[in-house]
Parts: sequence; structure tokens; C-alpha cells
Amino acid sequence: MLDALAPRHPLLRVRGLRMHFPVVRGLLRRPVGTIKAVDDLDFEIARGEVLGLVGESGCGKSTVGRAILRLYDLTAGRVELDGKDIGGLSGKALRAIRPRMQMIFQDPQASLNPRMTVASIIAEPLDEHTRPSRAGRRARVFELMDAVGLVRGFANRYPHEFSGGQRQRIGIARALALNPDFVVCDEPIAALDVSIQAQVVNLLEDLRASFGLTYLFISHDLSMVRHLADRVAVMYLGKIVEIGPREAIYGFPLHPYTEALLSAVPEAGGRRGERIILKGDVPSPLRPPSGCAFRTRCPKAFDRCGVETPALSDLGQGRRVACHLTGRPPPEAV
Repeated sequence: MLDALAPRHPLLRVRGLRMHFPVVRGLLRRPVGTIKAVDDLDFEIARGEVLGLVGESGCGKSTVGRAILRLYDLTAGRVELDGKDIGGLSGKALRAIRPRMQMIFQDPQASLNPRMTVASIIAEPLDEHTRPSRAGRRARVFELMDAVGLVRGFANRYPHEFSGGQRQRIGIARALALNPDFVVCDEPIAALDVSIQAQVVNLLEDLRASFGLTYLFISHDLSMVRHLADRVAVMYLGKIVEIGPREAIYGFPLHPYTEALLSAVPEAGGRRGERIILKGDVPSPLRPPSGCAFRTRCPKAFDRCGVETPALSDLGQGRRVACHLTGRPPPEAV
């Protein structure tokens, strides 16, 4: 694993990222509000690093990954890949940058064309971007199948003939076809059997070392994130509430939401400390609470939380936290 505190040139830099989606109703499709799926995110990922992005379902994790890869037009903000702003690219300029950024999708069955063979699926990016010779195409497909642990004899089979874990390996091979620098892993193990999940995570770890990959690893499985990630970012209702080195986050969480998430993670010999049960439901992103978005469920909330949005403050040692309690004695909870 990389030293999370060492200064390194970031491969990816995100500044002020916003993804807002209008809500329309009626025959005239009149706007009635805006869903702030991602709201003012700042973070960096160094070359060769794995940043784990965690949080409850619906917090905006997958939207972040798709926005970075420019599958969406950004509402606001900058996305820089190796120092180049790609947030405003379109057409040929965006197409030219695509080989450097790829995605591994959550559901391998839904992301693979059932009418294409394994060889055709893996070679599709090659056909689209490089136009290889028949021999070169075949050699590259076999190379990628070897890398992800698929038998070459399976090249002419179809996705329905494989297990979920094997289909995910096909998707991983397709993502690596163009030798990308950066890969978004969007819940790549969520649709797999528990017995297969560790195998896929270990494969991603091996491929990272072999191909020099950089990952944004999106997951709600905190145990797997701890195994793979160098740093961890915690999202709640479209915002990052805490980010820092993996062992610091897991060993001493500073944000109340991070504390609650980690209290639910089983460890050898039982759970860590007392389980924290959050009250209420996640607020709607259409009508988020004033001030701190987490205050309606936070056991430590006080008056200031309702009127002032906490900034993501830099605490040193690679840690940033968005909480009014950070660095000061907690006032009486309300």
C-alpha cells in the first residue's frame, strides 16, 4: 500500500464538483425543484492510489464516478486528469481522453451485451478506438483473459454461460483493454455472492500492481474498502463529510456519521465498541436540511448545526472533516 501521507502528484483532482438534476412535473414539464446529488466535492487521487468512497445508498457515490468519467455533463466544478481539465470537453476531445478512464460496473449481467461473445465484448474498446489487426486483436483478448483468470477456451462463449464472478472478470478485462490510467470501480462486488467477493477484490489488487492502475473504489462494504483502499472518503447526502488515510479513519473516526458507519462493521471477536443506531431516515436530496445535512440524525447535533454548513476543514496528516465539533469540546447535545 502507498504511504497516504507522502506528497505525490495527483492523477485526478476534483474541485467544486456539483451534479444537480432538475425535477419536473406535469404535462408542461415545469421545474419544481432540484436534486443536489453531488454538492461541492473536493478531493484528489494520486497516481497508483486507491481512494475508497463509502456511504449509504443514495448518497451520490455512483453519480460522482459517472461525473468524473464525463458520462454526465457537470453542473459545476472542475475534473482534472493529469493536470488537464476534462470537465468541459466534448466531441472529439472527450473521445480522445476516454481510453485513459474506464469503469467497472456494479451488475456484470446488465453491463454485458448478451448477444456478443466474450472475445467481442473484451475487444469492443479496441475496435472502437484502435482498429487493431485480426491477429493483434486476438492476442490482446487472450492477454486480458489471462490477466483476469479466464480460460482462453471461453472466448467464443456468451455471458449467460458464466457465473456472476466470471462475468465480472469479463467486465474487468474489457475495462483494461485500452491500458487506462484511472478506473472507477462502481460497487463491483455488490451483485456477487459473498464467497466470490474477496476473489474479485484480490484480483483488483493484483491488477493494480501489475498494470499501475489508480482506482476510485465505490462501495458500501466497509470491510472490503479497508482491505483495498489507501485512503477513504465518507459521503452523506451529496457531500464528503470525512476523508483521510485508511487506518486513521478506521482507527479513530472523527465525524459522527463515520463513527456510526464503522460501529456496524463486525471485527474478529465481535463489534468495535457500542453499536450506534441513527435515528430517522436519510433526508430527501430534493429538500436537504439547513446547515449540516447530517444534523437531523446526529446524536451530537447542537444549535450551530442547524444554521451553518460545516466546511471540510484540513486537520493535517491528510485528514479533513466537515463537523462543527472537530477540534473543540462538544457542547451539550440537543
